[in-house]
Amino acid sequence: MTPASLNGKLTAMFGNGVEGTDVFIALNSNAKASLFCRLGRGNVAILVANCALAKPHTMTQPLTPPSADSTPATTQPDIGVHRVDKKALVAVFLGVALGALDTSIANTALPAIAADLNASAAASVWIVNAYQLAVVAGLFPLAALGDLFGARRVFLWGIAVFTLASFACTVAPDLLSLAIARGFQGLGAAGVMSVNIALIRQLYPPSRLGRGVGLNAFIVGSSFTLGPSVASLVLSVANWPWLFGLSVPLGLVALAFGWRSLPNTVPQSHTIDPITAALSAVCFGSLIYGVGSAAQLASASHVVLPLLIAGFSGWWLITRQRGHAVPMLPVDLFSRPLFRLSALTAVGAFATQGVAFVALPFYFEQVLHRDPINTGLLMTAWPAAVALLAPFAGRLSDRIAPALLGGVGLTLLSTGMLSLFLLDTTSSTESIVFRMAWCGLGFGLFQSPNLRAIMSSAPATRASGASAVIAMARLMGQTHGAAAVALCFGLMQVGGASIALLVGMVTAGLAAFSSFRRLRYQSIRTGSSEPV
Repeated sequence: MTPASLNGKLTAMFGNGVEGTDVFIALNSNAKASLFCRLGRGNVAILVANCALAKPHTMTQPLTPPSADSTPATTQPDIGVHRVDKKALVAVFLGVALGALDTSIANTALPAIAADLNASAAASVWIVNAYQLAVVAGLFPLAALGDLFGARRVFLWGIAVFTLASFACTVAPDLLSLAIARGFQGLGAAGVMSVNIALIRQLYPPSRLGRGVGLNAFIVGSSFTLGPSVASLVLSVANWPWLFGLSVPLGLVALAFGWRSLPNTVPQSHTIDPITAALSAVCFGSLIYGVGSAAQLASASHVVLPLLIAGFSGWWLITRQRGHAVPMLPVDLFSRPLFRLSALTAVGAFATQGVAFVALPFYFEQVLHRDPINTGLLMTAWPAAVALLAPFAGRLSDRIAPALLGGVGLTLLSTGMLSLFLLDTTSSTESIVFRMAWCGLGFGLFQSPNLRAIMSSAPATRASGASAVIAMARLMGQTHGAAAVALCFGLMQVGGASIALLVGMVTAGLAAFSSFRRLRYQSIRTGSSEPV
Protein backbone atom coordinates (compact mmCIF):
# COMPACT_ATOMS: atom_id res chain seq x y z
CA MET A 1 0.00 0.00 0.00
CA THR A 2 1.41 3.35 -1.02
CA PRO A 3 1.37 6.36 1.28
CA ALA A 4 -1.10 8.10 -1.03
CA SER A 5 -3.60 5.23 -0.92
CA LEU A 6 -3.13 4.90 2.85
CA ASN A 7 -3.74 8.63 3.20
CA GLY A 8 -7.00 8.30 1.33
CA LYS A 9 -8.18 5.37 3.45
CA LEU A 10 -7.36 7.15 6.72
CA THR A 11 -9.17 10.25 5.56
CA ALA A 12 -12.24 8.18 4.74
CA MET A 13 -12.10 6.43 8.14
CA PHE A 14 -11.53 9.43 10.40
CA GLY A 15 -12.88 12.34 8.39
CA ASN A 16 -11.40 15.74 7.89
CA GLY A 17 -12.44 17.59 11.03
CA VAL A 18 -10.55 15.68 13.70
CA GLU A 19 -7.74 17.79 15.07
CA GLY A 20 -4.85 16.93 17.32
CA THR A 21 -5.33 13.12 17.24
CA ASP A 22 -2.28 10.88 16.97
CA VAL A 23 -2.55 7.55 15.15
CA PHE A 24 0.30 5.05 15.35
CA ILE A 25 0.54 2.34 12.68
CA ALA A 26 2.92 -0.55 12.77
CA LEU A 27 2.75 -2.92 9.80
CA ASN A 28 3.61 -6.63 9.90
CA SER A 29 6.81 -8.27 8.87
CA ASN A 30 6.06 -7.98 5.18
CA ALA A 31 6.31 -4.20 5.38
CA LYS A 32 9.45 -2.16 5.36
CA ALA A 33 8.16 0.84 7.23
CA SER A 34 6.66 2.04 10.48
CA LEU A 35 4.24 4.97 10.14
CA PHE A 36 3.34 7.85 12.42
CA CYS A 37 0.13 9.66 11.46
CA ARG A 38 -1.34 12.85 12.79
CA LEU A 39 -4.81 14.03 11.80
CA GLY A 40 -4.80 17.77 11.15
CA ARG A 41 -7.23 20.19 9.60
CA GLY A 42 -8.66 18.54 6.54
CA ASN A 43 -5.79 16.19 5.80
CA VAL A 44 -3.71 13.35 7.12
CA ALA A 45 0.00 13.97 7.40
CA ILE A 46 2.14 10.85 7.20
CA LEU A 47 5.72 10.53 8.38
CA VAL A 48 7.42 7.50 6.92
CA ALA A 49 10.46 6.06 8.60
CA ASN A 50 12.19 3.20 6.79
CA CYS A 51 13.13 0.33 9.04
CA ALA A 52 13.73 -3.41 8.62
CA LEU A 53 12.11 -5.70 11.17
CA ALA A 54 14.44 -8.05 13.01
CA LYS A 55 11.94 -10.84 13.61
CA PRO A 56 9.01 -11.93 11.50
CA HIS A 57 5.49 -11.68 12.81
CA THR A 58 6.55 -9.22 15.51
CA MET A 59 4.80 -5.91 15.99
CA THR A 60 7.13 -2.97 15.92
CA GLN A 61 6.98 -0.18 18.45
CA PRO A 62 5.48 3.06 17.17
CA LEU A 63 7.74 5.95 16.58
CA THR A 64 6.94 8.97 18.68
CA PRO A 65 8.20 12.40 17.79
CA PRO A 66 10.35 14.14 20.35
CA SER A 67 8.79 16.94 22.31
CA ALA A 68 10.14 19.84 24.26
CA ASP A 69 8.63 18.69 27.49
CA SER A 70 9.67 15.06 27.25
CA THR A 71 10.52 13.41 30.55
CA PRO A 72 14.28 13.36 31.10
CA ALA A 73 16.00 10.05 31.48
CA THR A 74 16.75 10.79 35.10
CA THR A 75 13.10 11.23 36.03
CA GLN A 76 10.44 8.63 36.42
CA PRO A 77 8.06 8.20 33.48
CA ASP A 78 4.40 8.75 34.09
CA ILE A 79 2.79 5.52 33.00
CA GLY A 80 -0.66 4.25 33.61
CA VAL A 81 0.36 1.20 35.62
CA HIS A 82 3.10 1.86 38.13
CA ARG A 83 4.06 -0.27 41.07
CA VAL A 84 5.48 1.68 43.95
CA ASP A 85 8.18 -0.06 45.97
CA LYS A 86 6.43 -0.74 49.28
CA LYS A 87 9.68 -1.33 51.18
CA ALA A 88 10.95 2.06 50.06
CA LEU A 89 7.69 3.67 51.18
CA VAL A 90 7.98 1.96 54.58
CA ALA A 91 11.47 3.43 54.99
CA VAL A 92 10.39 6.97 54.02
CA PHE A 93 7.17 7.02 56.04
CA LEU A 94 8.82 5.44 59.07
CA GLY A 95 11.48 8.14 59.02
CA VAL A 96 8.82 10.84 58.76
CA ALA A 97 6.80 9.24 61.56
CA LEU A 98 9.83 9.17 63.86
CA GLY A 99 10.39 12.91 63.47
CA ALA A 100 6.75 13.83 64.11
CA LEU A 101 6.29 11.33 66.94
CA ASP A 102 9.50 12.31 68.71
CA THR A 103 8.59 16.00 68.62
CA SER A 104 5.14 15.39 70.06
CA ILE A 105 6.44 12.99 72.72
CA ALA A 106 9.20 15.36 73.88
CA ASN A 107 6.80 18.29 74.24
CA THR A 108 4.35 16.22 76.27
CA ALA A 109 7.01 14.75 78.58
CA LEU A 110 8.85 18.04 79.19
CA PRO A 111 7.60 18.53 82.80
CA ALA A 112 8.53 14.95 83.75
CA ILE A 113 12.00 15.29 82.23
CA ALA A 114 12.62 18.63 83.98
CA ALA A 115 11.57 17.18 87.35
CA ASP A 116 13.78 14.11 86.99
CA LEU A 117 16.85 16.14 85.95
CA ASN A 118 16.26 18.84 88.60
CA ALA A 119 16.00 21.50 85.93
CA SER A 120 13.83 24.60 85.91
CA ALA A 121 10.96 24.96 83.49
CA ALA A 122 12.74 27.76 81.64
CA ALA A 123 15.94 25.73 81.28
CA SER A 124 14.09 22.60 80.18
CA VAL A 125 12.75 24.47 77.16
CA TRP A 126 16.18 23.92 75.61
CA ILE A 127 15.23 20.26 75.20
CA VAL A 128 12.80 21.52 72.55
CA ASN A 129 14.78 24.54 71.33
CA ALA A 130 17.97 22.56 70.66
CA TYR A 131 16.01 20.20 68.43
CA GLN A 132 14.24 23.01 66.54
CA LEU A 133 17.38 25.10 66.02
CA ALA A 134 19.29 22.09 64.68
CA VAL A 135 16.50 21.30 62.23
CA VAL A 136 16.31 24.88 60.98
CA ALA A 137 20.09 25.21 60.67
CA GLY A 138 20.53 21.93 58.80
CA LEU A 139 17.61 21.92 56.36
CA PHE A 140 19.04 23.81 53.38
CA PRO A 141 22.65 22.56 53.64
CA LEU A 142 21.42 18.97 53.82
CA ALA A 143 18.98 19.56 50.98
CA ALA A 144 21.89 20.83 48.89
CA LEU A 145 23.77 17.64 49.78
CA GLY A 146 20.69 15.72 48.62
CA ASP A 147 20.88 17.38 45.20
CA LEU A 148 24.64 16.77 45.08
CA PHE A 149 24.97 13.17 46.33
CA GLY A 150 21.39 11.95 46.00
CA ALA A 151 18.37 12.03 48.33
CA ARG A 152 18.93 8.39 49.26
CA ARG A 153 22.30 9.01 50.91
CA VAL A 154 21.12 12.04 52.88
CA PHE A 155 18.02 10.18 54.07
CA LEU A 156 20.01 7.14 55.24
CA TRP A 157 22.61 9.28 57.01
CA GLY A 158 19.80 11.28 58.62
CA ILE A 159 18.13 8.12 59.94
CA ALA A 160 21.46 6.80 61.23
CA VAL A 161 22.30 10.04 63.08
CA PHE A 162 18.76 10.27 64.47
CA THR A 163 18.91 6.69 65.76
CA LEU A 164 22.32 7.15 67.43
CA ALA A 165 21.21 10.45 68.96
CA SER A 166 18.05 8.78 70.29
CA PHE A 167 20.21 6.25 72.10
CA ALA A 168 22.32 9.10 73.48
CA CYS A 169 19.13 10.73 74.81
CA THR A 170 18.26 7.57 76.73
CA VAL A 171 21.59 7.61 78.65
CA ALA A 172 21.91 11.39 79.10
CA PRO A 173 22.86 12.06 82.75
CA ASP A 174 21.95 15.76 82.86
CA LEU A 175 20.13 18.53 81.02
CA LEU A 176 23.18 19.71 79.06
CA SER A 177 23.90 16.22 77.72
CA LEU A 178 20.26 15.73 76.80
CA ALA A 179 20.11 19.09 75.00
CA ILE A 180 23.25 18.23 72.98
CA ALA A 181 21.83 14.81 72.07
CA ARG A 182 18.55 16.48 71.06
CA GLY A 183 20.56 18.80 68.81
CA PHE A 184 22.03 15.80 66.99
CA GLN A 185 18.52 14.36 66.79
CA GLY A 186 17.48 17.58 65.08
CA LEU A 187 20.31 17.25 62.56
CA GLY A 188 19.19 13.71 61.77
CA ALA A 189 15.58 14.84 61.46
CA ALA A 190 16.70 17.67 59.15
CA GLY A 191 18.33 15.09 56.88
CA VAL A 192 15.07 13.16 56.68
CA MET A 193 12.83 16.21 56.32
CA SER A 194 15.00 17.84 53.65
CA VAL A 195 14.61 14.96 51.18
CA ASN A 196 11.53 12.92 52.16
CA ILE A 197 9.19 14.62 49.67
CA ALA A 198 11.91 14.40 47.02
CA LEU A 199 12.03 10.62 47.56
CA ILE A 200 8.25 10.39 47.32
CA ARG A 201 8.46 12.27 44.02
CA GLN A 202 10.91 9.62 42.79
CA LEU A 203 8.71 6.74 43.94
CA TYR A 204 5.44 8.02 42.45
CA PRO A 205 4.78 9.03 38.85
CA PRO A 206 3.58 12.64 38.32
CA SER A 207 -0.04 11.59 37.82
CA ARG A 208 -0.08 9.95 41.28
CA LEU A 209 2.14 12.36 43.17
CA GLY A 210 -0.86 13.69 45.08
CA ARG A 211 -1.51 10.22 46.46
CA GLY A 212 2.06 9.98 47.72
CA VAL A 213 2.11 13.34 49.48
CA GLY A 214 -1.36 12.59 50.86
CA LEU A 215 -0.03 9.46 52.54
CA ASN A 216 2.90 11.49 53.83
CA ALA A 217 0.52 14.01 55.40
CA PHE A 218 -1.52 11.15 56.87
CA ILE A 219 1.59 9.68 58.51
CA VAL A 220 2.63 13.05 59.94
CA GLY A 221 -0.87 13.77 61.27
CA SER A 222 -1.30 10.32 62.76
CA SER A 223 2.11 10.36 64.43
CA PHE A 224 1.57 13.81 65.87
CA THR A 225 -1.85 12.74 67.14
CA LEU A 226 -0.53 9.57 68.78
CA GLY A 227 2.42 11.33 70.42
CA PRO A 228 0.71 12.49 73.64
CA SER A 229 -1.03 9.13 74.07
CA VAL A 230 2.22 7.21 73.55
CA ALA A 231 4.01 9.50 76.01
CA SER A 232 1.33 9.01 78.66
CA LEU A 233 1.37 5.25 78.17
CA VAL A 234 5.15 4.97 78.40
CA LEU A 235 5.42 7.27 81.42
CA SER A 236 2.79 5.22 83.23
CA VAL A 237 5.00 2.10 83.15
CA ALA A 238 8.57 3.39 82.67
CA ASN A 239 10.85 6.41 83.00
CA TRP A 240 11.25 9.17 80.40
CA PRO A 241 14.42 7.72 78.74
CA TRP A 242 12.22 5.01 77.24
CA LEU A 243 10.43 7.71 75.26
CA PHE A 244 13.58 8.22 73.22
CA GLY A 245 14.51 4.54 73.38
CA LEU A 246 11.46 3.68 71.26
CA SER A 247 13.06 5.46 68.32
CA VAL A 248 16.12 3.18 68.30
CA PRO A 249 14.56 -0.07 66.98
CA LEU A 250 12.23 1.85 64.67
CA GLY A 251 15.18 3.78 63.27
CA LEU A 252 17.07 0.54 62.65
CA VAL A 253 14.09 -0.88 60.75
CA ALA A 254 13.85 2.26 58.61
CA LEU A 255 17.59 2.10 57.94
CA ALA A 256 17.40 -1.56 56.89
CA PHE A 257 14.47 -1.05 54.53
CA GLY A 258 15.90 2.15 53.08
CA TRP A 259 19.35 0.67 52.47
CA ARG A 260 17.90 -2.10 50.29
CA SER A 261 15.06 -0.35 48.49
CA LEU A 262 15.44 3.43 48.19
CA PRO A 263 16.20 4.54 44.61
CA ASN A 264 19.56 5.95 43.61
CA THR A 265 19.74 9.29 41.82
CA VAL A 266 22.27 10.72 39.42
CA PRO A 267 24.74 12.95 41.31
CA GLN A 268 24.96 16.58 40.24
CA SER A 269 28.12 18.30 39.10
CA HIS A 270 28.09 21.23 41.54
CA THR A 271 29.89 21.38 44.87
CA ILE A 272 29.01 22.45 48.42
CA ASP A 273 30.46 25.69 49.77
CA PRO A 274 31.11 25.36 53.54
CA ILE A 275 30.85 29.14 54.03
CA THR A 276 27.43 29.14 52.38
CA ALA A 277 26.29 26.29 54.62
CA ALA A 278 27.45 28.19 57.70
CA LEU A 279 25.70 31.36 56.55
CA SER A 280 22.45 29.46 56.03
CA ALA A 281 22.62 27.98 59.53
CA VAL A 282 23.46 31.33 61.14
CA CYS A 283 20.76 33.19 59.19
CA PHE A 284 17.80 30.99 60.08
CA GLY A 285 18.99 30.11 63.57
CA SER A 286 19.41 33.80 64.46
CA LEU A 287 16.06 34.66 62.90
CA ILE A 288 14.16 32.12 64.98
CA TYR A 289 16.03 33.11 68.15
CA GLY A 290 15.32 36.80 67.57
CA VAL A 291 11.64 36.28 66.83
CA GLY A 292 11.25 34.09 69.91
CA SER A 293 13.00 36.66 72.09
CA ALA A 294 10.79 39.45 70.73
CA ALA A 295 7.68 37.44 71.51
CA GLN A 296 8.92 36.99 75.08
CA LEU A 297 9.42 40.78 75.33
CA ALA A 298 13.11 40.23 76.05
CA SER A 299 15.70 42.98 76.20
CA ALA A 300 16.71 44.80 73.03
CA SER A 301 20.08 43.07 72.90
CA HIS A 302 18.41 39.66 72.70
CA VAL A 303 16.11 40.84 69.90
CA VAL A 304 17.91 43.41 67.77
CA LEU A 305 21.32 41.74 67.66
CA PRO A 306 20.07 38.30 66.46
CA LEU A 307 17.82 39.95 63.85
CA LEU A 308 20.73 42.07 62.59
CA ILE A 309 22.90 38.96 62.37
CA ALA A 310 20.12 37.16 60.50
CA GLY A 311 19.71 40.06 58.06
CA PHE A 312 23.43 40.43 57.37
CA SER A 313 24.08 36.70 56.98
CA GLY A 314 21.00 36.39 54.74
CA TRP A 315 22.22 39.23 52.50
CA TRP A 316 25.69 37.70 52.34
CA LEU A 317 24.19 34.29 51.58
CA ILE A 318 22.09 35.58 48.68
CA THR A 319 24.99 37.64 47.31
CA ARG A 320 27.40 34.71 47.51
CA GLN A 321 24.89 32.38 45.78
CA ARG A 322 23.98 34.84 43.00
CA GLY A 323 24.50 33.21 39.62
CA HIS A 324 25.01 29.75 41.12
CA ALA A 325 23.39 26.99 39.07
CA VAL A 326 21.98 25.27 42.17
CA PRO A 327 21.96 27.77 45.07
CA MET A 328 21.78 26.33 48.59
CA LEU A 329 19.09 28.84 49.48
CA PRO A 330 16.78 28.17 46.52
CA VAL A 331 15.89 31.81 45.82
CA ASP A 332 15.80 31.03 42.10
CA LEU A 333 12.80 28.77 42.63
CA PHE A 334 10.88 31.69 44.14
CA SER A 335 10.97 33.39 40.73
CA ARG A 336 8.35 30.84 39.72
CA PRO A 337 4.90 32.25 40.63
CA LEU A 338 3.38 28.88 41.54
CA PHE A 339 6.30 27.94 43.77
CA ARG A 340 6.41 31.34 45.47
CA LEU A 341 2.68 31.50 46.16
CA SER A 342 2.59 27.88 47.35
CA ALA A 343 5.40 28.55 49.83
CA LEU A 344 3.67 31.70 51.12
CA THR A 345 0.44 29.76 51.47
CA ALA A 346 2.25 27.12 53.53
CA VAL A 347 3.78 29.71 55.86
CA GLY A 348 0.38 31.31 56.54
CA ALA A 349 -1.38 27.98 57.08
CA PHE A 350 1.25 26.61 59.45
CA ALA A 351 1.32 29.92 61.32
CA THR A 352 -2.38 29.37 61.98
CA GLN A 353 -1.63 25.84 63.15
CA GLY A 354 1.13 27.16 65.44
CA VAL A 355 -1.25 29.71 66.91
CA ALA A 356 -3.95 27.10 67.49
CA PHE A 357 -1.82 24.39 69.08
CA VAL A 358 -0.21 26.81 71.53
CA ALA A 359 -3.24 28.98 72.35
CA LEU A 360 -6.04 26.41 72.45
CA PRO A 361 -4.88 24.49 75.57
CA PHE A 362 -4.81 27.77 77.50
CA TYR A 363 -8.12 28.80 75.92
CA PHE A 364 -9.87 25.57 76.90
CA GLU A 365 -8.56 25.63 80.47
CA GLN A 366 -8.60 29.34 81.29
CA VAL A 367 -11.58 30.60 79.28
CA LEU A 368 -13.81 27.53 78.93
CA HIS A 369 -12.75 26.06 82.30
CA ARG A 370 -12.02 22.55 81.03
CA ASP A 371 -9.75 20.20 82.98
CA PRO A 372 -6.39 19.06 81.50
CA ILE A 373 -7.65 15.56 80.60
CA ASN A 374 -10.64 16.97 78.74
CA THR A 375 -8.39 19.50 77.03
CA GLY A 376 -6.12 16.75 75.75
CA LEU A 377 -9.07 14.87 74.30
CA LEU A 378 -10.42 18.01 72.64
CA MET A 379 -7.03 18.75 71.07
CA THR A 380 -6.92 15.38 69.30
CA ALA A 381 -9.93 16.21 67.11
CA TRP A 382 -7.91 18.56 64.89
CA PRO A 383 -4.94 16.29 63.96
CA ALA A 384 -7.27 13.28 63.74
CA ALA A 385 -9.36 15.07 61.10
CA VAL A 386 -6.20 16.05 59.22
CA ALA A 387 -4.98 12.45 59.22
CA LEU A 388 -8.32 11.15 57.94
CA LEU A 389 -8.70 13.68 55.12
CA ALA A 390 -5.07 13.92 53.96
CA PRO A 391 -5.02 10.78 51.75
CA PHE A 392 -8.33 11.71 50.11
CA ALA A 393 -7.18 15.29 49.52
CA GLY A 394 -3.92 14.03 48.02
CA ARG A 395 -5.74 11.86 45.48
CA LEU A 396 -8.15 14.70 44.73
CA SER A 397 -5.22 17.00 43.94
CA ASP A 398 -4.32 14.70 41.01
CA ARG A 399 -7.61 15.78 39.37
CA ILE A 400 -8.38 19.25 40.74
CA ALA A 401 -6.03 22.23 41.00
CA PRO A 402 -4.24 22.41 44.37
CA ALA A 403 -4.85 26.17 44.31
CA LEU A 404 -8.61 25.63 44.47
CA LEU A 405 -8.45 22.86 47.07
CA GLY A 406 -6.04 24.82 49.24
CA GLY A 407 -8.08 28.01 49.02
CA VAL A 408 -11.30 26.23 50.01
CA GLY A 409 -9.56 24.35 52.83
CA LEU A 410 -7.96 27.47 54.30
CA THR A 411 -11.27 29.34 54.08
CA LEU A 412 -12.78 26.54 56.16
CA LEU A 413 -9.86 26.84 58.59
CA SER A 414 -10.36 30.60 58.93
CA THR A 415 -14.07 30.24 59.65
CA GLY A 416 -13.27 27.41 62.08
CA MET A 417 -10.90 29.63 64.06
CA LEU A 418 -13.63 32.27 64.25
CA SER A 419 -16.12 29.67 65.48
CA LEU A 420 -13.70 28.64 68.26
CA PHE A 421 -13.34 32.28 69.29
CA LEU A 422 -17.15 32.53 69.64
CA LEU A 423 -17.33 29.64 72.15
CA ASP A 424 -18.35 30.31 75.75
CA THR A 425 -18.54 28.38 79.01
CA THR A 426 -21.96 26.98 78.11
CA SER A 427 -20.69 25.32 74.92
CA SER A 428 -21.00 21.54 74.88
CA THR A 429 -18.15 19.14 74.30
CA GLU A 430 -19.75 17.99 71.06
CA SER A 431 -19.82 21.57 69.79
CA ILE A 432 -16.13 22.07 70.56
CA VAL A 433 -15.17 18.76 68.94
CA PHE A 434 -17.15 19.67 65.82
CA ARG A 435 -15.38 23.02 65.47
CA MET A 436 -11.97 21.48 66.07
CA ALA A 437 -12.70 18.81 63.45
CA TRP A 438 -13.91 21.57 61.10
CA CYS A 439 -10.53 23.28 61.43
CA GLY A 440 -8.75 19.95 60.93
CA LEU A 441 -10.74 19.18 57.78
CA GLY A 442 -9.86 22.60 56.36
CA PHE A 443 -6.18 22.16 57.16
CA GLY A 444 -6.19 18.62 55.75
CA LEU A 445 -7.79 19.82 52.50
CA PHE A 446 -4.93 22.32 52.14
CA GLN A 447 -1.90 20.30 53.22
CA SER A 448 -1.52 17.47 50.70
CA PRO A 449 -2.48 19.50 47.60
CA ASN A 450 -0.07 22.25 48.62
CA LEU A 451 2.77 19.76 49.02
CA ARG A 452 2.00 18.50 45.55
CA ALA A 453 1.92 22.04 44.16
CA ILE A 454 5.35 22.90 45.57
CA MET A 455 7.00 19.72 44.31
CA SER A 456 5.40 19.79 40.86
CA SER A 457 6.32 23.46 40.31
CA ALA A 458 10.04 22.77 40.86
CA PRO A 459 12.35 20.99 38.38
CA ALA A 460 13.08 17.35 39.08
CA THR A 461 16.76 18.16 39.55
CA ARG A 462 15.85 20.56 42.39
CA ALA A 463 13.57 18.15 44.24
CA SER A 464 15.66 18.16 47.43
CA GLY A 465 15.72 21.96 47.55
CA ALA A 466 11.94 22.09 47.09
CA SER A 467 11.49 19.48 49.82
CA ALA A 468 13.60 21.61 52.16
CA VAL A 469 11.46 24.65 51.39
CA ILE A 470 8.39 22.65 52.47
CA ALA A 471 9.98 21.78 55.80
CA MET A 472 11.29 25.32 56.30
CA ALA A 473 7.89 26.86 55.50
CA ARG A 474 6.31 24.58 58.10
CA LEU A 475 8.90 25.40 60.75
CA MET A 476 8.86 29.15 60.08
CA GLY A 477 5.07 29.23 60.10
CA GLN A 478 4.78 27.26 63.34
CA THR A 479 7.55 29.29 65.00
CA HIS A 480 6.00 32.63 64.09
CA GLY A 481 2.56 31.36 65.11
CA ALA A 482 3.84 30.34 68.53
CA ALA A 483 5.66 33.67 68.83
CA ALA A 484 2.41 35.52 68.05
CA VAL A 485 0.69 33.66 70.89
CA ALA A 486 3.51 34.50 73.29
CA LEU A 487 3.24 38.15 72.26
CA CYS A 488 -0.53 38.13 72.88
CA PHE A 489 0.07 36.70 76.35
CA GLY A 490 2.79 39.26 77.01
CA LEU A 491 0.63 42.21 76.03
CA MET A 492 -2.50 41.06 77.81
CA GLN A 493 -2.58 38.41 80.52
CA VAL A 494 -6.37 38.12 80.42
CA GLY A 495 -7.84 37.34 77.05
CA GLY A 496 -4.51 36.66 75.34
CA ALA A 497 -5.61 33.21 74.15
CA SER A 498 -8.83 34.60 72.68
CA ILE A 499 -7.00 37.35 70.78
CA ALA A 500 -4.54 34.75 69.48
CA LEU A 501 -7.44 32.83 67.90
CA LEU A 502 -8.40 35.97 65.98
CA VAL A 503 -4.78 36.27 64.82
CA GLY A 504 -5.02 32.68 63.58
CA MET A 505 -8.24 33.52 61.73
CA VAL A 506 -6.48 36.39 59.93
CA THR A 507 -3.38 34.35 58.96
CA ALA A 508 -5.58 31.55 57.58
CA GLY A 509 -7.56 34.10 55.57
CA LEU A 510 -4.38 35.58 54.10
CA ALA A 511 -3.14 32.08 53.24
CA ALA A 512 -6.47 31.34 51.50
CA PHE A 513 -6.08 34.54 49.44
CA SER A 514 -2.55 33.50 48.46
CA SER A 515 -3.80 30.05 47.44
CA PHE A 516 -6.62 31.40 45.25
CA ARG A 517 -4.14 33.70 43.51
CA ARG A 518 -2.46 30.61 42.09
CA LEU A 519 -5.50 30.00 39.88
CA ARG A 520 -4.01 32.61 37.51
CA TYR A 521 -1.29 30.11 36.74
CA GLN A 522 -3.15 26.78 36.92
CA SER A 523 -5.89 24.91 35.18
CA ILE A 524 -8.75 24.35 37.65
CA ARG A 525 -9.41 20.84 36.42
CA THR A 526 -5.91 19.40 36.32
CA GLY A 527 -3.71 21.83 38.17
CA SER A 528 -1.30 21.97 35.27
CA SER A 529 0.61 25.15 34.62
CA GLU A 530 -0.95 27.70 32.32
CA PRO A 531 0.79 30.64 30.66
CA VAL A 532 -0.17 34.02 32.01
